[in-house]
Amino acid sequence: MRASIAFGLALLWAVTPLVQAAERAIDKSIDVPATLDETWAAWTTREGIVSFFAPDAVIEPRVGGAFHIHIDPGAPAGGKGADDMRFMALQPKQMLSFDWNAPPQLPEARAQRTFVIVRFERLSDQLTRVTLHHTGWGAGGEWDKAYTYFDRAWGNVLGNLKKRFEQGPQD
Repeated sequence: MRASIAFGLALLWAVTPLVQAAERAIDKSIDVPATLDETWAAWTTREGIVSFFAPDAVIEPRVGGAFHIHIDPGAPAGGKGADDMRFMALQPKQMLSFDWNAPPQLPEARAQRTFVIVRFERLSDQLTRVTLHHTGWGAGGEWDKAYTYFDRAWGNVLGNLKKRFEQGPQD
């Protein structure tokens, strides 16, 4: 009996760090009525980003290239939105990733970076699944506010991507 209890405690002790180490993440997915090429271009060109995500952008689709999303293009530098973000990886028509920051109203969290991975899966000639994974979150305070903000915002962004191909470019 004591051996069973000792084994159970040892197992719990060994597993607890793994459970605690699990990252909180935002995971969203949407099926877009567009070709894989069109969907990829929506994320990797300025014209594409402007058609569903933000009114302006600087997009250089290469590792280390700009992925600047200007939600408020008229704001001063550092306050336009996702200023100074960079592509981290690109696997053409399969996956892209970029670093990301919190909105300007959350300066403590904004000073840090999180990471977003977007995956593309061709379902048919005119249907592409886009899956978004956002990770790298801190805990407490502004981090919790930023997480809540982006949990809602990424759903809106993906919804706008779908609408862009159903109804035309979004304003």
